[in-house]
Amino acid sequence: NSPFFPQNSPFFPQNSLSPEQRMVLVACGPFTPSDSVAFEPLSDLLEVVARDRPDVCVLFGPFLDAKHEQVESCQLLGSFSDVFRLCLRTIIEGTRSAGCQLVLVPSLRDVSHDFVYPQPPFAFPDLPKEDRARVLLVPEPCTLDID
Repeated sequence: NSPFFPQNSPFFPQNSLSPEQRMVLVACGPFTPSDSVAFEPLSDLLEVVARDRPDVCVLFGPFLDAKHEQVESCQLLGSFSDVFRLCLRTIIEGTRSAGCQLVLVPSLRDVSHDFVYPQPPFAFPDLPKEDRARVLLVPEPCTLDID
């Protein structure tokens, strides 16, 4: 029995821990420097994913931050949705070789997503067929059960 959660609590761990450990990488956006939308921090993160090969990678937005100076001043070279889709494609393709489960969680500051709470998951109909089993688009808030 857990001293923190009564047995009838929905947060009570139902199963004992598996003997196999899981590596979970969690990162929060924004994934751009404040003076450009070149996504250099995202590229660095994808290198870490490729090197460390986590079992699960959970990324929280914002992916394209509504507070970014180029977004606020409308200086992007493409539409918000085009830049956002490019960002998602970069993440999905950049984690493919690691084979990790990828979980994408929206933020209220994602410029190309609904500004409501709770937030629905991202809509990404262009998700490649080969990635549909490993990419999970979740609402915010959500509960994740890993293994």
